[in-house]
Amino acid sequence: MLPDQPLSWPFISFGAFKLGRNEGAKYPQGYDLPDDAAAGRLLNELLDHGCQAIDTAPAYGLSEERIGRHLAHRRKEFLLSTKVGESFAAGVSTYDFSQKAVERSIEQSLRRLQTEALDLVLIHSPGNDEELLTQTPVVETLCRFRKRGDVLRIGLSGKTPAGAKLALGWADALMVEFHQQNVSHLDVMREAHEAGVIVLVKKGLASGQLDPQLAVEFVAREKSVSSLVLGTLKLENFISAQRWASHSRAT
Repeated sequence: MLPDQPLSWPFISFGAFKLGRNEGAKYPQGYDLPDDAAAGRLLNELLDHGCQAIDTAPAYGLSEERIGRHLAHRRKEFLLSTKVGESFAAGVSTYDFSQKAVERSIEQSLRRLQTEALDLVLIHSPGNDEELLTQTPVVETLCRFRKRGDVLRIGLSGKTPAGAKLALGWADALMVEFHQQNVSHLDVMREAHEAGVIVLVKKGLASGQLDPQLAVEFVAREKSVSSLVLGTLKLENFISAQRWASHSRAT
């Protein structure tokens, strides 16, 4: 069940990649997947400590299933975003942005996440953003789901500023990489913010390569950012990021 009143994206969101997948990750150090009980504890502790948004994807392995299993009873408490277009099996990503594939992906996500609607669905681009937006039916298909009400917002998780700018004509949200070493999306982020489009930042710590506090503070100082999606398996890391961001946003 969705919240009675719409929630706004909190500045720190939880990215649930590590909750369900450890293959093909770009982090400098490997990690073990938590077992199901540990995953459930972490998810509930995150909500207990003020987490109000969770980002996942079908390509994140067990992530969607675990979120649905452990948080369906608390669905009113958080915003939920997932993606379409990428699947991951046997260590390999495959991509399909056809109408049937997108429809099937959303229907499967609704079942796995045990929810009647998704707050946000993003196109999970491998990098050919402009081609996806102009040469496949993915945008048209997402728009139909938004009109139907199964999806409340739609957008692009892309890799190029040109793709992000192209998406501004229809997107409710953009997910972009942004950190000290990559500010390539800054102009389109600010344009999106001015247009009332949600700006979600992925890889704000450069996949674990940057100092966490400095990285969070850097992103938090950029006023066009709606939310930094932070992936971690340690509750204390999430709480620290909330504190750093709160201080930086207030100054």
